[in-house]
Amino acid sequence: MQSRLLLLPVRGGGAAAAALRRLSNIALKPLRGTRAPLRVRRLETAAGDIISIGDVHFKLKQPKNPELVPLKHMLEPLPQALAQHFQWIMQKDLLGQDVFLIGPPGPLRRSIAMQYLELTKREVEYMALSRDTTETDLKQRREIRAGTAFYLDQCAVRAATEGRILVLEGLEKAERNVLPVLNNLLENREMQLEDGRFLMSADRYDKLLKDHTKEELNAWKIVRVSEDFRVIALGLPVPRYPGNPLDPPLRSRFQARDIYSLPFKDQLAVLYAVGPNVRSERVSQMLSFATTLCSQESTTLGLFEFPVDNLAAVIKIMDVFPMLSAQQLLHRLYPYDLILGKEGQTGVKDVLKTFELLDSSSSSTTRAVLGIKEVNGQASQAIATVQVGDKDVAVQIPVGTKRLKFHTGSPNFIRTSSHDRLLAEMIQSHMVKDICLIGGKGCGKTVIAKEFADLLAYRIEPITLYQDMTARDLLQQRYTLPNGDTAWRHAPLVTAALEGKLVVLDGIHRVNPGTLAVLQRLIHDRELTLYDGSRLLRTDRYEELKKVLGLSDEDLQRRLIYPIHPSFRILALAEPPVVGSGAQQWLGSELLTMFLFHSVRPLSMKEEAEVLTKMIPHVPGEAVAQLLQFTHKLRQASDPTVQSLASSLSTRQLLRICNRFSHYPEESLYHAVNKACLSRFLPNLARSALQKNLKDSEIEGSSDDLEQQEKADIRYEIKSGILTIGKVSVPLYNPDEKMKVPDVLFYENTQHMEVMEDMLKDFLLGEHLLLVGNQGVGKNKIVDHFLHLLNRPREYLQLHRDTTVQSLTLQPSVQQGIITYEDSPLVKAVKLGHILVIDEADKAPTNVTCILKTLVESGEMILSDGRRIVVGDIFSCNAVDNPKPRSELAMLRQYGPDVPESVLQKLVSAFGELRNMADQGIITYPYSTREVVNIVKHLQKFPKEGLANVVRNVFDFDSYNGEMREILISTLHKHGIPIGAKPTNVQLAKELPLPDCKLASHWTFNQLESTRWKLTIKTQQTAVKGPVYLKVQGHPLERHESRGFSFTEQQAHWRIPLNEVNIVCDVVTVKGEAKDSIYVATCNPVSLYSMTMPGNTIYCMDLYDIFPRNSGGVWQPFVTVAPLDQPLHDQVVLHEEQSNVILLLNLTNGAVSRIISGEERQSPKKAYWWANRDGRDGYKMCREFSHKNWLVFYKKQGNSLDVLDVLEGRAHTISLPIEVKYVHLVAEDRWLLVENKTNKKFLLTKPMSIESDLSGTCQLHVINEESVSTGFGNTVALELSSPNIVSKEELPSENLSVALGQKIVSPNRILSDENSYATIVVGFPDLMSPSEVYTWKRKASLDNDGAGSPKNRFFRGSYESGSVKQSNCITLTGANQVIRAVAVEDVPINEIYPKDVKPPNTAGFLEVTDLNSKKIKYIPIPSALIISPYTQWLSKISNTDVLIAPIGAGGVVTVDMGGHVRLWETGFDHLQRSLLEWRTMIGQEDGRPLQITIERDSGLDVTAPKHGRIDVDNAPHVGGNTWAGGTGGRDTAGLGGKGGPYRLDAGHKVYQVSQAEKDAVPEEVKRAARAMAEKAFKERLKEIHMSEYDAATYERFSGAIRRQVQSIRVVLDSLQAKGKERQWLRHQSIGELDDTKIIDGLTGEKAIYKRRGELEPELGSPQLKPKRLRLLVDVSGSMYRFNGLDGRLERSMEAVCMVLEAFENYEHKFKYDIVGHSGDGFNIELVRSEKPPRNNKERLQVMKTMHAHSQFCMSGDHTLEGTEHAIQEIAREEADERFVIVLSDANLERYGISPARFTQVLTCNPQVNAFAIFIGSLGDQAERLQQTLPAGRSFVAMDTKQIPQILQQIFTSTMLSTA
Repeated sequence: MQSRLLLLPVRGGGAAAAALRRLSNIALKPLRGTRAPLRVRRLETAAGDIISIGDVHFKLKQPKNPELVPLKHMLEPLPQALAQHFQWIMQKDLLGQDVFLIGPPGPLRRSIAMQYLELTKREVEYMALSRDTTETDLKQRREIRAGTAFYLDQCAVRAATEGRILVLEGLEKAERNVLPVLNNLLENREMQLEDGRFLMSADRYDKLLKDHTKEELNAWKIVRVSEDFRVIALGLPVPRYPGNPLDPPLRSRFQARDIYSLPFKDQLAVLYAVGPNVRSERVSQMLSFATTLCSQESTTLGLFEFPVDNLAAVIKIMDVFPMLSAQQLLHRLYPYDLILGKEGQTGVKDVLKTFELLDSSSSSTTRAVLGIKEVNGQASQAIATVQVGDKDVAVQIPVGTKRLKFHTGSPNFIRTSSHDRLLAEMIQSHMVKDICLIGGKGCGKTVIAKEFADLLAYRIEPITLYQDMTARDLLQQRYTLPNGDTAWRHAPLVTAALEGKLVVLDGIHRVNPGTLAVLQRLIHDRELTLYDGSRLLRTDRYEELKKVLGLSDEDLQRRLIYPIHPSFRILALAEPPVVGSGAQQWLGSELLTMFLFHSVRPLSMKEEAEVLTKMIPHVPGEAVAQLLQFTHKLRQASDPTVQSLASSLSTRQLLRICNRFSHYPEESLYHAVNKACLSRFLPNLARSALQKNLKDSEIEGSSDDLEQQEKADIRYEIKSGILTIGKVSVPLYNPDEKMKVPDVLFYENTQHMEVMEDMLKDFLLGEHLLLVGNQGVGKNKIVDHFLHLLNRPREYLQLHRDTTVQSLTLQPSVQQGIITYEDSPLVKAVKLGHILVIDEADKAPTNVTCILKTLVESGEMILSDGRRIVVGDIFSCNAVDNPKPRSELAMLRQYGPDVPESVLQKLVSAFGELRNMADQGIITYPYSTREVVNIVKHLQKFPKEGLANVVRNVFDFDSYNGEMREILISTLHKHGIPIGAKPTNVQLAKELPLPDCKLASHWTFNQLESTRWKLTIKTQQTAVKGPVYLKVQGHPLERHESRGFSFTEQQAHWRIPLNEVNIVCDVVTVKGEAKDSIYVATCNPVSLYSMTMPGNTIYCMDLYDIFPRNSGGVWQPFVTVAPLDQPLHDQVVLHEEQSNVILLLNLTNGAVSRIISGEERQSPKKAYWWANRDGRDGYKMCREFSHKNWLVFYKKQGNSLDVLDVLEGRAHTISLPIEVKYVHLVAEDRWLLVENKTNKKFLLTKPMSIESDLSGTCQLHVINEESVSTGFGNTVALELSSPNIVSKEELPSENLSVALGQKIVSPNRILSDENSYATIVVGFPDLMSPSEVYTWKRKASLDNDGAGSPKNRFFRGSYESGSVKQSNCITLTGANQVIRAVAVEDVPINEIYPKDVKPPNTAGFLEVTDLNSKKIKYIPIPSALIISPYTQWLSKISNTDVLIAPIGAGGVVTVDMGGHVRLWETGFDHLQRSLLEWRTMIGQEDGRPLQITIERDSGLDVTAPKHGRIDVDNAPHVGGNTWAGGTGGRDTAGLGGKGGPYRLDAGHKVYQVSQAEKDAVPEEVKRAARAMAEKAFKERLKEIHMSEYDAATYERFSGAIRRQVQSIRVVLDSLQAKGKERQWLRHQSIGELDDTKIIDGLTGEKAIYKRRGELEPELGSPQLKPKRLRLLVDVSGSMYRFNGLDGRLERSMEAVCMVLEAFENYEHKFKYDIVGHSGDGFNIELVRSEKPPRNNKERLQVMKTMHAHSQFCMSGDHTLEGTEHAIQEIAREEADERFVIVLSDANLERYGISPARFTQVLTCNPQVNAFAIFIGSLGDQAERLQQTLPAGRSFVAMDTKQIPQILQQIFTSTMLSTA
C-alpha cells in the first residue's frame, strides 16, 4: 500500500517560495512546539482510496456524475485552519449529521464547503436561498410537456435520492415558512412528495426490502434516500446580521461550526503569495488594519466588518502598482466615509494612523489611462497603460468582445481630470474584481459607465433594479413555448455572463439585499446554478472539467453546463447610503464583500463649468457661472434641507437648464432654478431656504418679469401647418391613428397657455415632460389640449398603488394554455412613436417610477418577454398651479357665461385664500380649480339655486370636522359667500320719520353795481422743488365682506396698517373707469395710504422725512388730500394746513415734489418751513374740482383766493374785499363764499377757465337771505348759518320733485348745516333771480364745538378755537341723501334701540337723511380697535372717531381712527339690488313642500279649460279631469296637470318635517344633554382631584389653543399614516393572482397569489425608533417682566399646553420632554420623557411651575447653554429623528449673545434638527434676529395660532433630507 502526501507547497525557486520561507520565519516559528499540524493524506487501498485528515479517515466512492463534483477550489498550500475545519466536517459526515457553517459574510464558508466536497469527491446540489424561494424550489416543480403537467425533482429531492451533498446558502434570507419543509428530511431522512412518492431513509427502506420486492416498493411509490445524502447549510448569525433567525426545530437538526475569517498567519501567508512585490510590512499593516475592524470592539462601536477576504484583490493591484497609497486602496474595499457616521470615520482614521497607512508624500495618485492595446493571440485581453504619479505602468486587463478603439474623447462625454482619474482607478480595480460606483443623483454615473465600456470595447447590458425585484427577475424567467410547454428563459444578466458583456446593475441601493445575495456566488466564484438546473462555471474550471472528463462542449451543454465568458464583469451603480437610517443604509457587511467601491465625487465648479460649456457651446458664460456658484453653495451647505435641494440641481439638471438657456436666452435663471427644484411644492422651510440662497447668489426674479407675466396675453395660432404658442412654433404632426389624438373642452387662459408654451419649449428640446400640481388644477386638460394642438396621438397609462413593474410594460394573459403578452400603453407608445401620458405618477410605488426614470434616462429597458425598449432622455418638470385670479376668472366666465360677475369674483377670491391656507398647512385639502368649475357649471344650469347652497357640494366633505368647518365658514363669509345664512337675516338700521320740509327763506342777488365787486386776477408761474423719491410700500389688503351671515348696510371692511399713535386726518375717493380709489391721509407721522376697489394691496408713502415729527408736541400737522386726474391720474396733492405746504405725490414711483406758489416766493424765508406756527387758523384747500387738475386755496380769515392749476403750473390770486371763512365750489365758474364773522354769503362768478381769458375779471355778488314770512324788501334778522357742505352737482329733477313733493325742474344745490338735516336751494347758482330755500330743520342744533357731552369733553380734551377741521358731511345727489357722521350724543338712542337692549360701542353713527323716503336712519359704526393717545389732537379733527367720504353712486366709505376702512351702501336702490343678489346667493326656499311629478301623456286631448267641480269635503283627487284643486288632472285647475286654466292648490300637503321644525330640537332634550355633559365634567374633575377653579384656569389656556392642538394632531396623524402603508405579500395561497406566477399557476402550483398585508420588519433590521423632541422654554425673569407688554409668558405657557395636549397618546411615535432655562440654570426639568402628564391637573401643574419660576428666579440668561446642553443630550439618545425647539424671547442682545454664536449652537450637531421660535420681542428685535440666522432655523410667532404651522413646517422639513 502506497501512501502519499497531498497538497504540500511546490519546492523550488520563485517569489512564492521566498514568500513562504518568509512566512515560516515570521508566523510559524512560535507555533512549532505547540501542536503537530494536521496533515491531509490520500491512501490508495484495494477497497478504494481513503482520505485521512489527522486521525479521521474517509473512504472515497466513485461519483456517478463526476461533472457535479466541484473542481479547482482547493487552496495550495492548505492553511492549518482549513484542515481543522475539514476534519470536523469529515467527523460529522461519518456520523451522518448535517452541518451548519455559520460566520460573517464573505465567500469563506462556501469555499470551505466546496473544498471539502472536492477533497471527498462528492457531487453537489447548490441552492442560494432568497426571500423569493418557495417550497417548490426545494422539493418539486411542475412543468408542462406535450400538454401534460408532471413533476420535476428539485435540488433537495435530487440530492436525497442520488446521494449528493445539498449546499444551502443564505438560510437567513428565506421566509420563515419555507425551510420547515426540510425538517423531516433532515431528521428522519423522510419526505412526502407532491407527486405521491415518499422518500424513506436508507436503513428503513433496506429493512422493508428484506420483506418485500423492489417492484412492490416502487408500486407503493417509496423511494430510498441515499445514505450518502448530507446537507451543508451556510448562514449568517442573526440577530447580528439582518434576516430571519433559524426556526428552533430546524436549528436543532444541524451541527454548527463557527467559520470566522482565517487566522492572521494563514491569511498573511495567502496575501504574501498573492503580492510578492509588495513590501511585507505593508501587507501585514493592511491585514492588521482589516483584523482590527473585524474585532469585537469595533462591531460594538457600530462599525461594519471589513471584508477581509477581498484584501487579496487589493494586494494584487498593489503588486502591479506598488507606488499606490494603501489608504486609497483600502477605501475601495471599505468606503468608510460613506457608510459610517462622524464617530465611526474618526475611529477608522485612528486605526489607519496606528498602522501607518495614512496617505504619505511617497505614495502617488493615479492620473489617467494613457493607452489600451490588444494582446496578440489572446482574445479578450489587452494591455492598458496607466499613469500613476509620474510613472507609466502597463497592466494586462480583460476587455470586451467589440473592436478595441482607444480614444480620449467622445462627443457625449467631456473628460475632466477627475474623470480621467476615476476611469484609471476603475481599470485598476477591473483587473481583479467587479466594481460599484457610488454617487448622488445625476452626477454622471451612467455616463461614466458607458465611457468605461467604450474604452474597454464592452457591450453593455443595462439592468435596472427595483424594490420588489425577485431573484427570478435577475436570473431566469418562465415562459411558454408555442406548443404550450413551459420553459425557462435566461435573464439578461445570464446571457451577458455567457457572452462576456459588461452588466450595469443600476440602483443596487433600491433592491432588497436578500435578492442580491443570489449573485454572491457569481461575483465571488464566477459560478451560478439556475432554476432549470443549468450550471455556469468559471472558464478555467470549465476547461479543467472538459480535460478531466474528456467531454466536448456539446456533451457538457447537454448536461446543462456552460462556461462564463472570461470578459464578463459587473459594474453596479448606486446612490450613497444614508448613514443612520434603517431603510437607506443599504451598504452593509454583506455587500461590502461583493465589490470594490469607487465614489463618483461631484465635479468641482471648474470641471462642471467645462462640462456645461463644452456640451452646450452656445450657453451664455455669465449664466453658467452664476448657476454653478449657486449650486455649489447648496452642495457645500451643512443643513440637510439645503443639501436635499442640491440633489435636484444635479449635473444632469444643470445641463438641461443650460440647454434651454442656449435656445431661449431671454428666460430668467430664477425661473429655471425654481422649475428644476419644483419650488412651488417644496415644504415651506425648504422653499424659504431656496429663496434665501437664490437671493444671496443674486439670482432674483425681477418685478418686471412678473408684471409682464401678469400682462402677457399668450395665444396660439395654427397657420399653414405650423402651430405657434406664444413665441414658440412647431410644425404639426401628421398621425396615422387620428382617433388617439385627444380632443377636450378647454377654455384658454393666460396661465395655462404659459405652461403650454413652457412645455413646447421643452418638447422641442426633446425633453420628456413631467407636470406636477395639486389635484384639479387642470394637468390632464393641459396635456390633452397640448397634444390636440400638436395633433399628436397619445397612449394613456394610469398608475396606482398596485402598479407593478411588470404591469407597466406587459400584461400577460393565457390563451389556450399558452401565455401571451399584451403590450401596455408604454410599449405601444414606444413602438408607434406616440406620446405616452402617465397619470397619477405619484400614486405608484417608488420602485415603479424608478423604472420609468431608467427607461427615460438610459433609454433602455428589458421587457418581461425578453424584448428591449430604447428611447431618449429623462424628464423636464413643469409645475402646474391653480390659475392666477385673472386667468381663473376668465376661464370661469367661459364655463358660466350667465353667472353674475360678482359671484365669480367671490368664488375666485375665496378659493384663492383657501389655497394659500393649504400651502401654509392651516388646512390639509388643496381646493382646486376643478371644484370651482363644478360650482360654476351648477350655477349656470340651475341659476335659481343659491351660491351658498351650491358651495356646499364641495364643503360638505368637511362638515364633520369642527375646526375645518369653522375655518371654511369664516373664509367664505370673509369673501361674501353667505353660507349658513337665512334669507330672513336682514339687519338694516331702523328708519325714523324726517320732519316736514319748510320753505325757510329766499336768496336774492341785487343787480345794483354797489353790491357787486369786480375783482382782479394776478397770475404767476409756480415753482417746483424736487422731486425726492420715497419708498412706496405695499401691504396686503385683507378685505372682509360683511354680509356673510346677515345683510346689513355695511358691505366690506379691512384695516390699514397704522401704528398705535398715528391719527387719520382725511379720506377721499376717486371714481375710476373700472376701479374706485380711496386715499387716506394720516398726520402722526404724516403718511398717505392708497387702495383701489377692487384690489388687494394698500400702498403707503411715509412722509416722515419731509415732515419730521415735532417732539415738542406744539406743532400738530393736519393734511388733506386732493387726487388729480388724467394726465396726472396717479398723482395726488397733499396740503398741510398750518404751514400751507403743497406737495405733489406720485404713488407709482414715490416721487415727491413741493409746489411753491407765487405769494410764497416773496415771503421771507423761515428756518423750517414746517415750523410756521404764527397763523393758528391755517389754510384750507377746496378740492371739488381736483379731477380737472385745479385747486383753490385760501387762508381762514384771509382776503384772497389762490387758484392753483397743477397741470399748467400756474397760480392765480384773486384778492377779495371780505374776510373769508369758508369757500364752497358749487360749480366750476360759481363759488359760494361765507364771510368770517357774519356768516354772510357771497357768490363769486368767474370765467369757466381762468386761463382762457386772462383779462376777464371775477365778479362778487352779495347774497341776501330773506325770511319767508315778510314780503320782498323787508328783512327780518335771520340767524345766518354756515353750511358744512354744499353739493357741486344738482339733484336730478325726479329727486328734486320727490323731495319737495311738487313737480319741478330747476337748477338746485343741496346743502347741510348744524341746524338742518338737509336744505335745498332751488334756482341757485345758475339763476340770478331769487332762489327758494327749503329746509328740514333739526329739533336741536348739532354741537359742533368739538367736545359734545361733558363726559366726552373730559376724555377727548377741549379745543379752544371752536370748530373741528372735518365737517364729516357728504351729499349723494343720485340717491337723494345727505349723510353725516354724528357722535352718540346727537343720536336719539331711545328711539332706535328698545329699552332692554344695550346700544353697541361705536365710533359714531352714520346719519342718513333720505329725501326720497323722507326717513332718517342711524347706522352704528363699530368702534375703533386702537385709538391714538393724542386725544387733544384727535379732538381737533372730528367730532367722532371716524371720517367719511362718498364712494360710487350710493355708497359711503368710513375710516375710523384705528385705520379700519368700511364700505357702506345707503342708497335705497343699491340696497334693494344688493339684498336681491344676497338672497339669490342664499337661494330662495319658498317654504313650500317639494312635489314629485311624473308627467305622462294620458292620450286624451285637452278640452276647453274649466275650473272643475268643487268637492265640498275637499278630499284629495288625482287625475280624472273632474275636480278642482286636484293633482295631475287634465283641464281642471290644480297642480301638475296639463291644460288647466291656472294652478290651484287646495292645500293638500305632502307631509314633511319643515326645516324650522327640524332645527328646533325639543328643549328638554337640550337640557338633558347639558346636564349629562356637566355631570361627566364634574365626575372627571373629582377623579383627578382638580378643583373647579383650577379647571377654569386650565380651560383659559386650553380653550385658546383648541384649534391649534387639532392642527398638530392632524400633522402627527399624517406622519403615522405614512408608516402604516400596507405591502404586497407574495407566494400566498389565497389573494389575487400574481401576474409573475401565471405559468406556475398553469402547472398547478398553489402559492401563486399575492395579497396586501402588514409587512413584518425583517429581524435584525434596525427597529423603528420614535422621533425625539425636546422643547426648551424660556422661564427667565424677562418673560414675567414683559408679559404685560406682549403676553410672552402666557404665549409660552399656551405653547407648552399645546404640546402637552397635542402629543397625548402619540408617545410611541414621539418621545418628548420639556426643560426650562432662566438665570437659575439651563436645565430646569418641567416634563420628563418617560413620565408625560396624563391629565389636565398634571398639565396645569407644569404651567404653574413655569409661571412661578419666572416670577421668582434670578435674573440672567442661559439660552445658549440650555440650547447646547439640550442638543448634546438628545444626540446621545436612540431616535429616528431628533428635534430641539427653543422657545425664547428675542432679548439676546441684552445679554451680549451674538446671532452668529446662536447660529453656531443651533447647528452644532447635524444629527439634531434645532429650531428657535421667538415669542416675545421689543420692537423688531425678533425679525432682525431671524434675518441673521440660517434660513428656516428660526421663526417669529407673536401669536400662538402660528405655532402649529411652525411645528408642521419643522416636522415636514426633514422629509426632504430623508427622502
